[in-house]
Amino acid sequence: MVRLMCTGRVDLSFIFRAFAKGMDGVFIGGCWPGECHYITDGNYHALNMVHLCKKIMEYIGLNPERLRLEWISASEGIRFAEVMNDFSNKLSELGPIGKSEGLDENELKSKLEMVNKLIPYIKLVKRDKLALRPETEEEYARIYTSEEIEELFSKVVSYYIDPEKCQACQICRRKCPVEAIEGGKNLIHVIDQDKCIKCGTCFEVCPPRFAAVQKFSGEPVPPPIPADKRTIERKSKKKGGESKK
Repeated sequence: MVRLMCTGRVDLSFIFRAFAKGMDGVFIGGCWPGECHYITDGNYHALNMVHLCKKIMEYIGLNPERLRLEWISASEGIRFAEVMNDFSNKLSELGPIGKSEGLDENELKSKLEMVNKLIPYIKLVKRDKLALRPETEEEYARIYTSEEIEELFSKVVSYYIDPEKCQACQICRRKCPVEAIEGGKNLIHVIDQDKCIKCGTCFEVCPPRFAAVQKFSGEPVPPPIPADKRTIERKSKKKGGESKK
């Protein structure tokens, strides 16, 4: 169980991490709309995020009814008990996560790992929509479409450092928020695709005069240059304009 003071702090990663750890369902209870205790309208953020989460669940084959959001005030103890009993009964009806959906353990694990890895990318791509505040809950339900989510996953971007252009300036390596770039002084940099969260920081900070970082959309990146070929041999000038390696 995870208890937070405000539903506005609930993140996509919390939900999919719970499913990855074997939870059959996730319940989120928040203040009624218009009754936020912190005047941040965090419950509206939670509502938006839950609709995105449900669409992603549908995409990977999980029943979206395993995730439930309800508005319940502190004075509604009886209603809270009724809602929790109802949700518990629903989960019993659905059975263990993945079983009723026809997903074996390895397949489910693989899909949840994929989603968890892409959450920073998903939040970046959908940041404008996640900030929307429609006037009715019906409008929230229409924010995200199944086609949109399918396109989101089919056109995931990847970044690659062109070994012919990299000058080992180390700017991208130092700026990478997850230390996914390998390299050093006079060493061609390489992005570890398993660590990369696809935030695009490396692409943005790479000096235009080098333009070494390339962006791929929906296609695999080239294999990394072998470790024994990553050393850059600099040319130094001698007197008289001659140069040597």
